[in-house]
Amino acid sequence: MSASTLPNATLTATYEAMTPGSAALATKARTLLPSGIAHDSRHFDPYPLYITRALGPVKWDVDNNKYVDYFGGHGALILGHNHPTVMKAVHAALDRGTHFGACHELEVRWAELITQMVPSAERVRFTSSGTEATLMALRLARAYTGRTKLVRFRGHFHGWHDHMTSGHTTHFDGTATSGVLDGISDNVLLCDPNDVDGITRIFNDHKDIAAVIIEPTGANFGKMPVLPSFLTLLRELTKAAGTVLIFDEVVTGFRVSSGGAQKALGITPDMTTLAKIISGGLPGGAVVGKKDILDWLDFKVAKATGREKIAHPGTFNANPVSAAAGLATLEILASTAACERANAYGTAVRAKMNEVLEEEGVKWAVHGSYSGIHIFTNPDNADIRPATFDAVKFIPTMMAKTRGEGVTGQVRMGLLVNGVDMNSGPSGTISAMHGEEEMAVTVDAFRTTLRALKREGTIA
Repeated sequence: MSASTLPNATLTATYEAMTPGSAALATKARTLLPSGIAHDSRHFDPYPLYITRALGPVKWDVDNNKYVDYFGGHGALILGHNHPTVMKAVHAALDRGTHFGACHELEVRWAELITQMVPSAERVRFTSSGTEATLMALRLARAYTGRTKLVRFRGHFHGWHDHMTSGHTTHFDGTATSGVLDGISDNVLLCDPNDVDGITRIFNDHKDIAAVIIEPTGANFGKMPVLPSFLTLLRELTKAAGTVLIFDEVVTGFRVSSGGAQKALGITPDMTTLAKIISGGLPGGAVVGKKDILDWLDFKVAKATGREKIAHPGTFNANPVSAAAGLATLEILASTAACERANAYGTAVRAKMNEVLEEEGVKWAVHGSYSGIHIFTNPDNADIRPATFDAVKFIPTMMAKTRGEGVTGQVRMGLLVNGVDMNSGPSGTISAMHGEEEMAVTVDAFRTTLRALKREGTIA
């Protein structure tokens, strides 16, 4: 069932008619889970989809509706769902055992390949998630520098631990969010992205900055772009101040290029946080960086120097099944043009979607870089054209508008009922498996969605 089979129904009514199985599961889930979900980004009104299987660039829900998938395992699936080489490695690892409680060969091979691919990776420490990676990176930076302050950029996401909650979608003044101590937020300095005067002033005013952390392509994988010139300035300021520069490449690592954004941009940070693609679609992450920084985790170095070692346990660090999936994935990315294929698809699909906006007379824009898609719905009705849209100028607007509400939610609804799943941005990540068929479905779904929104009076 799709919007075309219910021509007189609203998008919401069509969605409800085609997804009764998801509705039933959501009703039950709400009695068991807060809001009935396990991840905030899966919140969707009137209820989220429940997926039962996936292959390559597509997936099917419990009602057997098929979707071109741009959620992409929250960006983890650069090779798409169920890649045969990766799945073969996973099944072999499962047969050997899911958890040894011991070191194993795959973690060594996995770490070796990461050091070969990522410019900043002299040493690797595995974690279970990206949030854990950014938490450890900050702790390492403070120990290494003996300083307290962290600089972050408004709109940028670095996980959900206490130092990273203010200034992402709320509390842009830096005050503590619910459950976070004021003393923690007091040690976080927020700056606007691309604000040269602002970041220069922060470094002039504060001599106790341990680290600066940033998403190198900009918040939400380039939805709010960071200029390369700003990254260059950050590298210069941090080097001069003895501050640790951390690139959060949880999303961009092994996606922008086989060596991440740092390889593509030619700017090497002191540390990098990784997750998602690094584990081939299974749970896992890592913090990588200079040896002398990660030596704070080393038993022998701690004994030799007489300093207190940073403790770091973790039941699922370098889990052997995640290691197998990660190693298989990274070997493919290192030896093929998978990243380039995904990036080329991104360039093409964004152009085609912008052509639809021009043809339909809608003053929105589809933008992004590399393998990302972002639909800017122009909430202030600015005079823009898709072909000349500069997302940098609209970062304040993007931060001021709550995600997933109003027209953005309806855009996602329209895409869903026409066979395309993006997140609530509306944004999406592309895999190397997306091809001409998926592009045609996407462009048609976008056009059909715009026309439905016009009929419903959501847009003019």
